[in-house]
Amino acid sequence: MMRQAETDSEVTGVVLAGGRSSRMGGQEKALLDLAGRPMIQHVLVRLRPQVGRIVVNANGDPARFSGYCLPVVADSIEGYAGPLAGLHAGMAWAAAETPEAKFVASVAVDSPFIPTDLIARLKAALLAADAPCAIASSGGERHPVAGLWRVELLGALTASLEQDMRALHRFADAQGCAIAAFEPVDIGGTPVDPFLNVNAPADLDGARTLLLAEAHRE
Repeated sequence: MMRQAETDSEVTGVVLAGGRSSRMGGQEKALLDLAGRPMIQHVLVRLRPQVGRIVVNANGDPARFSGYCLPVVADSIEGYAGPLAGLHAGMAWAAAETPEAKFVASVAVDSPFIPTDLIARLKAALLAADAPCAIASSGGERHPVAGLWRVELLGALTASLEQDMRALHRFADAQGCAIAAFEPVDIGGTPVDPFLNVNAPADLDGARTLLLAEAHRE
């Protein structure tokens, strides 16, 4: 059973869904069926209770996400510039549309098992370190896509993109992000990395098996 999330109105969530999905043969990962629901819906179920507002970063026709009643913003840089460009697009939207939000939380659309206490723990790490941002880690590996960023970093993000920086982990390192470590989550009786990425068909099959086992336990 998932722990109850706590809504934080100071945080706007950004679901990063702007990748090419090349390892999925170009299929839209956000809309792939995962245990009867599009993958993005699994992410939204876990993220929505934790944040004040949510925006989806995706390139191409935004109408494909119309069923979620969420704003969709594209990268300001052409050519699938990566998650740093997606974070920039989401943060620019948040700065303009949710001025009450002091932070932007980024999550990947292909990580359907993100922790239900992700935002609270990232924020605690950020505040404890008096840092401009915090990113998640699990199993000794850092996951900069799962991060919490002060909105005031928008200028630094813009400058980094103008300098042709594309790697989110380099931006995180340059800002001195705090780190919040997460343990595995229980999915269907199996300990699973909460930041498991569904990048390829085999990953999708594995996630489906886990969620099937979870459904049988309920």
